[in-house]
Amino acid sequence: MLDRIKACLPSLAPAEQRVAHLVLSDARAFANLPVTELAARARVSKPTVIRFCRSVGYDGLSDFKLKLAGNVSEGVPFIHRSVDTDDKTGDVLVKVIDNTVAAFLKYRNDASPALIEKAALALVSAYKSGQRIEFFGVGNSGIVAQDAQHKFFRLGVHAIAYSDGHLQVMSASLLKPGDCVVIISNSGRTRDLMDACDIARKKGATTIVITASGSPLAAAGHIHLAADHPEGYDRYSPMVSRLLHLMIIDILATTVALRIGGDKLQPLLKEMKNNLRSKRYA
Repeated sequence: MLDRIKACLPSLAPAEQRVAHLVLSDARAFANLPVTELAARARVSKPTVIRFCRSVGYDGLSDFKLKLAGNVSEGVPFIHRSVDTDDKTGDVLVKVIDNTVAAFLKYRNDASPALIEKAALALVSAYKSGQRIEFFGVGNSGIVAQDAQHKFFRLGVHAIAYSDGHLQVMSASLLKPGDCVVIISNSGRTRDLMDACDIARKKGATTIVITASGSPLAAAGHIHLAADHPEGYDRYSPMVSRLLHLMIIDILATTVALRIGGDKLQPLLKEMKNNLRSKRYA
């Protein structure tokens, strides 16, 4: 990416060249600073910063910074490296956190806002029409399903979470058109979840799957929210996929909250928080 900017330097206007030199001198800072600070450091106007981004082939500053942040992150030491037997605690801390940050940045760059919006609207539609909303997951994905139920319950959206395969199949058999089920799986190859997804579709429910691209579950759902982070088991590997799934649930819950309407939610959330606080010890 930086080589591409260097190649473009001769064709840039003098003010845009100052922005280019700022990127080349400190790419990490450029990826994290607001446009006002970037313009001040390059001694140009804010529109010039945006023009520079477009001159080197990006949609604007946001698109440029997203790509730059992803590239910078991939250059951080230890990213995508396994924890070693002779690692010190400081090495473990860096590797676990950097692997997680890298996975989050990759998802941010690759995620489809259109599909997230489609999934959120399906959940909102089920909520507004009084239909069932359910979350299915097994193992670590079962923990994510429980977290999803908690987050949606805080919004006043009644949902059920199942982490037992038999209950998932039985519950899917009771679904009806207009119901919505979110199925979470890292591998997308769990037999019980596949069976539950197949039954839910036959019953007319909308199926949203959070799983790896190219998996059987990805092809079986109506809406696929790709979560691609393979876990390595030859040595210890941080369970980043679970954190990634939790983040996707956060994005869905936040989007649903916005579509439901903040005016109604704020008093409800405030009342919940006050009631919970009253139960705590001083």
